[in-house]
Amino acid sequence: MQVFIDNIISNIRINDALDILIVTYIFYKILGFIKESRAEQLVKGLIVLVVAFFASDLLQLYTLNWILKGTMTIGTIALVVVFQPELRRALEYVGRSKLVRPAFKEIGKEKAKAITDEFVKAVSALSSSRTGALIVLERETALTDIAETGTIIDAQISMEMIGNIFYEGAPLHDGAVIVRGDRLYAAGCVLPLTANKSLNKNLGTRHRAGIGITEHSDAISIIVSEETGVISMVQDGKLTRFLDSKSVEKILLRFYLSGEEEETSLLKKLIGRIGGRKQDAK
Repeated sequence: MQVFIDNIISNIRINDALDILIVTYIFYKILGFIKESRAEQLVKGLIVLVVAFFASDLLQLYTLNWILKGTMTIGTIALVVVFQPELRRALEYVGRSKLVRPAFKEIGKEKAKAITDEFVKAVSALSSSRTGALIVLERETALTDIAETGTIIDAQISMEMIGNIFYEGAPLHDGAVIVRGDRLYAAGCVLPLTANKSLNKNLGTRHRAGIGITEHSDAISIIVSEETGVISMVQDGKLTRFLDSKSVEKILLRFYLSGEEEETSLLKKLIGRIGGRKQDAK
């Protein structure tokens, strides 16, 4: 046995080790992506069908094997249709990787602080008056197609402008605002709704739209509830509720002063920690 192992080790080249590491990393990333998406349940169902197919062949259950074989043949084409949203997200994820994407446009510290202050004041005022609002912060995934469903305003970020947009009765108050860099790029935009059926039934269309856009892109959503005034933020489809102005300020500063993937990871952790503390306090 020892001789067999020694022969295997002696015949492994550096290229072989590199090949194994690359394939292992790819499978690790694929499994992680599946786990974080709605594809997890679909993959489990697919695994059950594959196991049933081989089991029926082994046990000589010819009719069942014939049905499963036909199903899997057609299923190869059906998988592309069923997994279309996940495949799109995967390609967008690759497109946002450091190897092929430009760095996120950074804004100077002073300007970032000024923009953050305007957002915090606006969100706090909207929360106090229980005025519904949905603000989407664009990152690497361009939201031009979403912006085109609304009105291009290309305005300076200010508490007054945000308040006027979401003022009840204003022409653009029902839609979302798209923020591109340091500008309010578009208002009155229509966002895709999330298909997540496990969400709280009390969450309305505004929250579902805020979650939906983060499932289709790397954007971050800020949501103010019209019914309760509760401030929420969403990233990667994960909703964090019951935020205060200090929490929003920390998250926005991290957002505007980050330009690397590591900073994005820290932003996710920051939202998660703040959300956890809010839930514990509740």
